[in-house]
Amino acid sequence: MSSIRDIWADGVWRNNVVLSQMLSLCPTLAVTSGATQGLGMGMATLAVLVASNTLVALLRGLITDEVRIPAYVLIIATLVTVVDLSMNAWLHELHKVLGLFIPLIVVNCLILGRAESFASKNSVALSALDGLAMGTGFTLSLVVLGALREIGGSGTVFAGAANLLGPAMSLMEVRVFPGDGALVMILPAGGFIVLGLMLAGKRSLDARTSAARPTQLTARDSAAAASSGGTV
Repeated sequence: MSSIRDIWADGVWRNNVVLSQMLSLCPTLAVTSGATQGLGMGMATLAVLVASNTLVALLRGLITDEVRIPAYVLIIATLVTVVDLSMNAWLHELHKVLGLFIPLIVVNCLILGRAESFASKNSVALSALDGLAMGTGFTLSLVVLGALREIGGSGTVFAGAANLLGPAMSLMEVRVFPGDGALVMILPAGGFIVLGLMLAGKRSLDARTSAARPTQLTARDSAAAASSGGTV
């Protein structure tokens, strides 16, 4: 049984879909020319992931091993259709920008992978939480990647949020510096460059954390041994 803290840590950081597993790179690189597009794609994927994990956990006793993969794909495809139609109705401008990548959520290996590896083996509550954590980690990765590319390419963050997400989101629009930046940042090459830097940064932080952990454990063990020796 996974603890709530471990589920959140795995989804957001330790086992992050993009930065650790390097999955779902097609939508990650394709739609993150701006932070707004990254947020929209991330939230759509998060909604499908939470709902699919919940339904798979609910129905796991009824789905046999022989048909589990087709059943999972059918569940995911149904949910993606609902999200696609909903975005077309209420977030039409964002739907036009994301285009084909919304239906392609069906073949996102993240969603099917979590259904198979986690939701089919755990309770409904934990499965929903796992979907929320993994979806949050995926969304954050897309937003950060999109924001860095947008800042470097045009000097803005969340440009067009009012048009794509609704007038209430106009407060999110920020101009970081006047003028334009480097065009390459909003082109496909910029996506690869920024993603590579993000991967290097995460691995560097993980390496430092791993290196510091044995030192902390050694100091703790020494203090415990000294305390034990003093009481004897």
